Amino acid sequence: MNDAPPPPTGLAIELEPLVTRVLAPNASPYTFTGTQTHLVGTTDLAIIDPGPADEAHHAALLRTIAGRPVRAIVITHHHRDHSPGARRLAHETGAPIMGAAPFALSDDGPRADAAFDADYAPDRVLAEGERVSGEGWALEAIATPGHTSNHLAFALSETGALFSGDHVMGWATSVVSPPDGDMGDYMASLEKLLGRGDRVYYPGHGLEIERPQRLVRGLLGHRKQREGQILRLLGEGVGTVPRMVERMYVGLDRRLLPAAERSVLAHLIDLDCRALVRADGEAWSIVSS
Repeated sequence: MNDAPPPPTGLAIELEPLVTRVLAPNASPYTFTGTQTHLVGTTDLAIIDPGPADEAHHAALLRTIAGRPVRAIVITHHHRDHSPGARRLAHETGAPIMGAAPFALSDDGPRADAAFDADYAPDRVLAEGERVSGEGWALEAIATPGHTSNHLAFALSETGALFSGDHVMGWATSVVSPPDGDMGDYMASLEKLLGRGDRVYYPGHGLEIERPQRLVRGLLGHRKQREGQILRLLGEGVGTVPRMVERMYVGLDRRLLPAAERSVLAHLIDLDCRALVRADGEAWSIVSS
């Protein structure tokens, strides 16, 4: 991963001739230095993940747009640090909101990741392979569920770049929080990206990823290692999520413990779907062969 210092918030940084990044001022333990909005194009634009409904970030985006036509406001997923800024931006630019499908979560369980944007309502949902284009650029939707059920990445065919949202980030592994997050889907989406030849990833958080295939292989290995840890702990009689997290995440910032618990639960649900473990209330155990 790139260890260079982050750019200041609100500053337009050209990453390559067709791509400009603006960092939102919403740094936190879950967003790292903040949400990164990417502008694609030169004479006309797509705005990827306009971020939170923040006055300073909105003003920075308008300065960067500088009156150019906005063809689309493109959303990777429906978390509150990615999509709420779309509504005001759409009103002021006239651009349609498109990308990830809307989602209504019926479960009221605990949340570790950014809250859902309950008001997210795209004008157009993009399915796998659908494209949005402008002068000299085209973005193709790549379905990458796992972090959320509706997560999309977007490939910029002209340069070999992939806007990876929160599926692959430049600073940490993605939180997979059931019921909307699904570990089996997340792993399958990583395998899908591993089979592609994208040159660089521009994530929603953290700096650009210049050797993406290497990172994706590392993420797959990391998740398989976590799965192995869980099975070993179950074999030792450690059968509840909090006890597993205590053993697996030594020294973790306590503010991130809820996220760790949700990811361990996601692994357990995936193992249960594969008939390797079973639940008895809040206790888990290995299925005897």
